[in-house]
Amino acid sequence: MQKNSMKNMRINGEVQRELSNIIRSEVKDPRIAPMTSVVAVEVAPDLKTCKAYISVFGDEEAQNNTIKGLNSAEGYIRHALAKSINLRNTPEIRFILDQSIEYGVNMSKKIDEVIGQEES
Repeated sequence: MQKNSMKNMRINGEVQRELSNIIRSEVKDPRIAPMTSVVAVEVAPDLKTCKAYISVFGDEEAQNNTIKGLNSAEGYIRHALAKSINLRNTPEIRFILDQSIEYGVNMSKKIDEVIGQEES
């Protein structure tokens, strides 16, 4: 199976949807920030591993605590994922902090500052 085949893309979307539901409604770790979202998921073609890109609204401490909380709850999340999705193998999940939204906001602020300085 190719990395970007239709089957793999469909599995990525389904795993992303279910991970979002599990993190939002089932995981009760207080370290996980309430404004946590699953931005993207990449499941390996052999269904053994999965990279979940997580975006957290908050400061750096909240982001680090959320990743630590998700890593400690990985076994439970994997078990819940196995119950909700019927796959041959339930992938081992690696949570990766995605800071692209924060980067975009910072770049937008810098562009606004430069435009404001040129107008002055």
